[in-house]
Amino acid sequence: MNRFSVLYTLKKQYHHLSFSTRSEAEAVLEKIVRRRRGVPIGIYDAKTELFFWERNRQKKNSELSFSKQAKEEDAMITIVQNLRRQAEVPVDEELIELDIMLRPMPRLLRS
Repeated sequence: MNRFSVLYTLKKQYHHLSFSTRSEAEAVLEKIVRRRRGVPIGIYDAKTELFFWERNRQKKNSELSFSKQAKEEDAMITIVQNLRRQAEVPVDEELIELDIMLRPMPRLLRS
């Protein structure tokens, strides 16, 4: 699993992209900022469990009290960890095939 995750929102939903190096993650975060294809939030480091805010968000968060800053950071870390956990869950191909087999077949009406 890659160490760094870029957290962003798109259509009011959180998404993440994983990378092995921080420089890769920073480059993608900048692309999201430039292309405006989502709202960049920051970068999560899974090894240190730290969250680094995107520059504009860092400025906004610095105006908050320390306790509110900590709560915001903890919330983002929890979101990224949950997204990473969901991405790790292997898809059981047998269950997918079984699911298809158990679906009811439509009856064809003959005239």
